[in-house]
Amino acid sequence: MATATLTTDNDVVLAEIFIAAPPARVFEAITDLKQRAQWWGMKGLFHVTKSHSDLRPGGKWYEIGSTDDGRPFRLEGEYLEIDPPRLLVHTRMANFAENIPTLVRWELEPHDVHGLHASGTHKVGTGTMVKVRHSGFAGHLEQAKSHQKGWAASMNWLKAFVETGETFEMRK
Repeated sequence: MATATLTTDNDVVLAEIFIAAPPARVFEAITDLKQRAQWWGMKGLFHVTKSHSDLRPGGKWYEIGSTDDGRPFRLEGEYLEIDPPRLLVHTRMANFAENIPTLVRWELEPHDVHGLHASGTHKVGTGTMVKVRHSGFAGHLEQAKSHQKGWAASMNWLKAFVETGETFEMRK
């Protein structure tokens, strides 16, 4: 399960989750538009209908969609740092979040998974610790709290997609 916390100054949401897949696979699910549209969202809540990504420093990105009651939304930003498969940093503004300019930093760290065997502990696979730092909420407590909940859900959706292929359409 993902953890998502809000810093004491209410400026930063910190979220993390372990995903049983190599960093390259997780990075692909985050940055590939077709894959992201499959995992980010939930029936009865919202879904993405159009997106664009120029995945390079200085490149722009956006996602357009609607809530299930028909309200449109738009997120957009610019890529600042890209170091596949370990780092992605981008700006983010969302019309549903008062267009507050924020900064999202994704860090993907490889982790070995160990299991117990009669002969002792041994490596059974690799995985990725995904850490997100979303900053820029100072003075916007309600948005910070909303994004704290949103990141917890989003990280769990990402994990389910990468590990089991679960899409937003399958999720209840």
